[in-house]
Amino acid sequence: MERVAVVSARRSPSVPECNISTSTLAFDQHFTTTAKGTLLLAEILCGMLVWILVGGTEYFRLSGLCWVMFVAISCWVLTVCLFIIYLTGAHNRIPQIPWTTLSLCLNCSAAVLYLVTAVVDALSVNQAIRGRHNYNCWAASAFFAFLTTMCYTGSSYLSYCDWKTTEEGQ
Repeated sequence: MERVAVVSARRSPSVPECNISTSTLAFDQHFTTTAKGTLLLAEILCGMLVWILVGGTEYFRLSGLCWVMFVAISCWVLTVCLFIIYLTGAHNRIPQIPWTTLSLCLNCSAAVLYLVTAVVDALSVNQAIRGRHNYNCWAASAFFAFLTTMCYTGSSYLSYCDWKTTEEGQ
């Protein structure tokens, strides 16, 4: 009987694979270094701090802080989605959606909502006992809410400039 040689299933590293899949979405490495990318990252970070600081307390006892949590989490989720869309370049792949108008509306409405939220958060600090956990967290969250408001205001300005450029180009 003849012996049949068994061929190894391993391939040598020098042989290239033919089944390499590529994605249509690309990671834009330079987006986070732009002003828009930096402001979106700041909005995500500061917004997350707002709802973590409020969420770690007994916020449900005050209806104003329930509003703070609603706005903080809603804006945070929408901002994360917008950041991922810009980071992956999906806004370039779907030209049917007016991204400049959408970004302008999101940022302007978030700036107004966060301004109201920051004021409500700051006024709620008086409901807590000074030096206690709730007081410290609510005071810190009020600070970060005002900081987030400034970030959204800056993003609103940049979005307005982009929108104005896009509208003039048409």
